[in-house]
Amino acid sequence: MAMSCKDGNKHALDNGKYVRYTPEQVEALERLYHDCPKPSSIRRQQLIRECPILSNIEPKQIKVWFQNRRCREKQRKEASRLQAVNRKLSAMNKLLMEENDRLQKQVSHLVYENGYFRQHSQGTTLATKDTSCESVVTSGQHHLTPQHPPRDASPAGLLSIAEETLAEFLSKATGTAVEWVQMPGMKPGPDSIGIVAISHGCTGVAARACGLVGLEPTRVAEILKDLPSWLRDCRAVDVLNVLPTANGGTIELLYMQLYAPTTLAPACDFWLLRYTSVLEDGSLVVCARSLKNTQNGPTMPPVQHFVRAEMLPSGYLIRPCEGGGSIIHIVDHMDLEPCSVPEVLRPLYESSAVLAQKMTMAALRQLRQIAHEVSQSNVTGWGRRPAALRALSQRLSRGFNDALNGFTDEGWSMMGNDGMDDVTILINSSPDKLMGLNLSFGNGFPAVSNSVLCAKASMLLQNVPPAILLRFLREHRSEWADNNIDAYSAAAVKVGPCSLAGSRVGSFGGQVILPLAHTLEHEEFLEVIKLEGVGHSPEDAMMPREMFLLQLCSGMDENAVGSCAELIFAPIDASFADDAPLLPSGFRIIPLDYGKEASSPNRTLDLASALEIGPTGNKGSSEYSASGGCVRSVMTIAFEFACETHMQEHVASMARQYVRSIISSVQRVALALSPSNLSSQAGLRSPLGTPEAQTLARWICNSYRCYLGVELLKLGNEGSESILKSLWHHSDAIMCCSLKALPVFTFANQAGLDMLETTLVALQDITLEKIFDDHGRKTLCSEFPQIMQQGFTCLQGGICLSSMGRPVSYERAVAWKVLNEEETAHCMCFLFVNWSFV
Repeated sequence: MAMSCKDGNKHALDNGKYVRYTPEQVEALERLYHDCPKPSSIRRQQLIRECPILSNIEPKQIKVWFQNRRCREKQRKEASRLQAVNRKLSAMNKLLMEENDRLQKQVSHLVYENGYFRQHSQGTTLATKDTSCESVVTSGQHHLTPQHPPRDASPAGLLSIAEETLAEFLSKATGTAVEWVQMPGMKPGPDSIGIVAISHGCTGVAARACGLVGLEPTRVAEILKDLPSWLRDCRAVDVLNVLPTANGGTIELLYMQLYAPTTLAPACDFWLLRYTSVLEDGSLVVCARSLKNTQNGPTMPPVQHFVRAEMLPSGYLIRPCEGGGSIIHIVDHMDLEPCSVPEVLRPLYESSAVLAQKMTMAALRQLRQIAHEVSQSNVTGWGRRPAALRALSQRLSRGFNDALNGFTDEGWSMMGNDGMDDVTILINSSPDKLMGLNLSFGNGFPAVSNSVLCAKASMLLQNVPPAILLRFLREHRSEWADNNIDAYSAAAVKVGPCSLAGSRVGSFGGQVILPLAHTLEHEEFLEVIKLEGVGHSPEDAMMPREMFLLQLCSGMDENAVGSCAELIFAPIDASFADDAPLLPSGFRIIPLDYGKEASSPNRTLDLASALEIGPTGNKGSSEYSASGGCVRSVMTIAFEFACETHMQEHVASMARQYVRSIISSVQRVALALSPSNLSSQAGLRSPLGTPEAQTLARWICNSYRCYLGVELLKLGNEGSESILKSLWHHSDAIMCCSLKALPVFTFANQAGLDMLETTLVALQDITLEKIFDDHGRKTLCSEFPQIMQQGFTCLQGGICLSSMGRPVSYERAVAWKVLNEEETAHCMCFLFVNWSFV
């Protein structure tokens, strides 16, 4: 007889009778539950021995209590999730109804104007048409042509511009001023970031988003107006004047600068008017536009090294939501002067999808992230508050952008080249830049650095997805990095042995990745990288033998249209303080073609990558040949080094050669990852048709049937190729690992790669123990003898970690030996049933 979940915390089952737990026993069990919510039978017996207060409770009673406790926890989470989904669906339904009303108005308006046009065009010359009409229809697109009355810099003149800006913004946010189409790759739903659209056929580039956030309208406005805190491309926003209005609003005159995304383009700036007001229905509006000479308003002279771009009426409409939170409409509309950049980069400046990713969706992500942090614990597992970790991410990004742009007003100046202009060297001796870098080694010797040097370059890549290349650079640092130069960089901030500790997510090529934080959609990760043995030479006695890097990784989703991929890192000192000195370096890969790729990120390095095929040793598949054209992207590299004045020339030469070697390595890796290159190799066979792959699949299935007495795959009399294809597309995660002292993964099917968030090449650097927590490792160690003796074992459900540090839950797991043709153990295979990210 089983107990209900409701009474599971008060009663135990004893010989058919209910027994009440004491409050002390409940408290002890609750503590144990938080440490291990799903203990094995051995663990339950151990708990009784270790906790005297539970000594009079039978193991079966403990088992029932934990079952009921998990049941209650699951019911609570599910109820909370359903309530949240219901609130989001209600809000999204309201948004969709508003969007439907807007589209109906647009259709009616276009039908009316079309009829008007036809009526007055009959027998009338178009040249005599009254030009005072507020709008005309051309090819079905509604273009507003407002007649601006004279303006001036007086408060009344600025208010007139502000009210006009407000009207034009609202016509874009909820009206028909712009024709909007759905953002490619966005799927509206309760778990989506919101409803995102991009412009079609309007001046410049524009994006719009509607979403629900769990913050009050005033807090939302406060966050969004602080652009440098969330817009990574924003260098600075200076508020030059603030004027209150009679209706309780404010008018601000702003000067804003945006970083250049690459060394091949100039930075841009804006001269803006921003208007904040409250509408009659209680909605809060923050709108802005560029001030131009045609408006006779206040002017701002051009700034050297900046291209003056234009912001057309844009902003935020924030409505209070029933039950708390806000419904927000965001419109970003800009003319980024694409003629000011090289032709190869113009798609970047002419794409509304890029604007949506960099600004519109970034605003929604920031709001959702802060709302999530407010509802969660204030401190993460590393003892850092979420705001502090966000600040570290922002500092890494800002430091990288500062080095990449090299503004003269921050002290950067260009050094001479060596006859080649492929790598640019900048030097900075500004006291602000050097503050915090003059530290000491652990042995007391000073590490005096009075200059910072930056080596930067850009290169065009062909036919390799940025997310794939970035993942390889992250997981295979040894393929491009120089350990001695890493040690030199670390010496500038290394003060002694570092005491960082945490859960390892994975070990890739000698580096250990320790997670710090990730955003809600997992589009950005902050992590610590531990590198050992970075100092080799005897003369480098003061060089650290191990070092730590703070690393920011973003743009890992290949399906995110318009997003760039970044890998930015900086050596950190032993204290790892929030204000620790940082010298960021790294990579930025910006796609220039935004056609949706047919292949998923994990499929580029497919099953054949783990098995040697053909005499040449090439690994690849014709499945990943270019689909509909070449994928182009521009990669920008920037590396910073602290140095002394008399060593500048030496360090510059070293940095120049280092960046050139990195460029060479990246080109080699990009060529290897290029789908078109792989498909063009003669003699390569389909990965699902290689004898080695088919043999492994047959061994896996035969061994499973031998030990468990059931079929792993539901097949008829199909051949080996069908077995391999079914195994590859199996819905549950299937992984193989070696039978060495430290087992490493050698193969996983598509679901397994998705579960571990990796590729087959990177999979071979992940050890089995790295994906389990302490309890999982202990359970696996206790069950391992049974696997080797009996041939298989069944494991209870639990939690493991992906290579990106995300918790993954699974309902149950099966482990079994895989036997080869000689009936000897070839490897060990795992099946994870019904896995999902927590």
